[in-house]
Amino acid sequence: MRELPGGMSPRDRIDDLREEARYRRERLELYRAKSYGPRETSPARLRRLETESEAAQARQRTAEREASGSHD
Repeated sequence: MRELPGGMSPRDRIDDLREEARYRRERLELYRAKSYGPRETSPARLRRLETESEAAQARQRTAEREASGSHD
């Protein structure tokens, strides 16, 4: 496996991206749950968390696809 800039292997990069995607997904789930409670929530913040979660998942999928050698 070739090393990425900064000494990180592609497998390490994918692991980091998986962790980031999980973190973003959990933050989104927690905020959605909070919106069912009595405290006020922000639709703009919910949209931002959705966008961040989707972007993290897309980065993870792209890295996994590139690591597997299939670029479709």
